[in-house]
Amino acid sequence: MADTLSAQRAVTADTLAAFSDAFNRHDATALMAFMTEDCVFDAAGGPEVYGARHVGREAVRAAFEAVFRTFPDAHWGEGRHYVTGDRGVSEWVFTGTHAEGWRIEAEGCDLFEFRDGLIAVKRAFRKERPKQPA
Repeated sequence: MADTLSAQRAVTADTLAAFSDAFNRHDATALMAFMTEDCVFDAAGGPEVYGARHVGREAVRAAFEAVFRTFPDAHWGEGRHYVTGDRGVSEWVFTGTHAEGWRIEAEGCDLFEFRDGLIAVKRAFRKERPKQPA
């Protein structure tokens, strides 16, 4: 019975696709429904070797909402999603216009760790490119 329950709660590539769709809708409430209470988000940029780390639902939600404010047209396209056991990967092309008026288009990926059918850790990586004109 326990094996059946954990199989029902397993994260799949479809789960990651739905998570990506919530990002593209800029829907922080939907995003947080995919994540554990003690979730961790390591942003692509920041002062530490891992970027900027946000821990717990409130901090992670605030970080996601900051991305939506900074890039009002943020979009993660061309998604490809993979899951094996308690790990997963999403590949994407990020596009957006920064609030300061410059544009970005860059490949990136997220590395995930799962627990109890939810995302426990999301580590974002993105190619570094010069700012593009809007």
